[in-house]
Amino acid sequence: QVQLVESGGGLVQAGGSLRVSCAASGRTFSSPVMGWFRQAPGKEREFVAAITWSGERADYAGSVKGRFTISRDNAKNTVSLQMNSLKPEDTAVYYCAAGPRIATVTESYDYWGQGTQVTVSS
Repeated sequence: QVQLVESGGGLVQAGGSLRVSCAASGRTFSSPVMGWFRQAPGKEREFVAAITWSGERADYAGSVKGRFTISRDNAKNTVSLQMNSLKPEDTAVYYCAAGPRIATVTESYDYWGQGTQVTVSS
């Protein structure tokens, strides 16, 4: 089992920055890939970014590429998402996920956090 706890969400104005983090515990070696998804009201959960255990590979959704950066600290079992140049359409609940391989679909991730709200005002 892997437990994931997100933190760092909040309210920010358009154009601003925010950093969300996820602390992992348990059998993290069994699910080495960490990812971020988001879900806006009335919409399906969508892929945002994911990173491998080594950090050598990181994938991003086209809508956030160049604005968001995913990183991880394996010594602390944390993964973070730095979000810059935020837009109102980035408003959503952001979820941390863990799985065996990088993928853009929710079905590929075995463990999920409870989510943290990010709201971007115009």
